[in-house]
Amino acid sequence: LQQNYPNPFNPTTKIRFDVSSSGFVSLKVFDVLGMEVATLVNERMDAGTYQTTFDARSLTSGIYFYTLRSGSAIQTKKMILIK
Repeated sequence: LQQNYPNPFNPTTKIRFDVSSSGFVSLKVFDVLGMEVATLVNERMDAGTYQTTFDARSLTSGIYFYTLRSGSAIQTKKMILIK
């Protein structure tokens, strides 16, 4: 899981991630209270490098976390939305 770019962002940012082996992958965004605010990926994927765009137009400024789950691996990173 790579750091989103740009960061801070308004209103969209790109998130790149690598999948090491084929399997179910989920990429979700959470607010600082741990509430899920978006699901960006929720599907079976082949091994490879991927990129997705997160559109936060409907959200308020603040800190958000995005979590990638792939197999037994879980990674989380922080991003900042400034409007």
